[in-house]
Amino acid sequence: MKIHFLGTGAADWDINNPSGDINFRRFSSVLVDDCLLIDPGPCIFEFAETFKHPKLFALLKDVICTHKHADHFNQDNLNRLLGESANARFHEIDAFAKLETDNHVIYSYPANHGTAVSPKNYVVESKVSGKRFFYGLDGAWILYDVYKALLEFGHLDLMVFDATIGNIEGDYRIFEHNNLTMIKEMSKTFRKICSNFIISHMARTLHASHEELEKDMGKYGIMVAHDNMIINI
Repeated sequence: MKIHFLGTGAADWDINNPSGDINFRRFSSVLVDDCLLIDPGPCIFEFAETFKHPKLFALLKDVICTHKHADHFNQDNLNRLLGESANARFHEIDAFAKLETDNHVIYSYPANHGTAVSPKNYVVESKVSGKRFFYGLDGAWILYDVYKALLEFGHLDLMVFDATIGNIEGDYRIFEHNNLTMIKEMSKTFRKICSNFIISHMARTLHASHEELEKDMGKYGIMVAHDNMIINI
């Protein structure tokens, strides 16, 4: 199962001045097995051009969205995706429902992200390998009912957590985003079903450099995503 990070930043990055540098982050988006896109945001085509992936969406079949904040959803880009691929479809999935596509089973859960309408987190399972991962952008503490539902899987191969706030504590944004302390605590709880964790959705103004962040989170066995990072599980 291939997970390709097209963007790993929160909404305060200046996407009008993009860079291929590891310390620049586009708005968060991920491409799974080359055929499932999570969050058709405003940066996806610039990403493909900057990193020289001219056929990035050639195999695209399915598009889903965590929520419709402007850093995660861009209608013009969605229209372009659907127009360029006769096989691609956009799906909206109710909370605690699931969608079966040709390649994946997608489980949808409510996210703890109060400024959005019906925000979702997902578990994506490969029909080929049986591998599955949790994608939790945006959102703060995982809701209790969602926690219980995730435990029922018995095993997750990877969990991707929102890390918007960095090391800042006592900030009001903890009610809809995670700081790093919150992620460390959740990863301890979820180690009963998962041993691989990665953070994404980092705010430009609230984080140290990528290298410093890797050094800090590496002490806790937590990886740090960057744009154009590919994870195979």
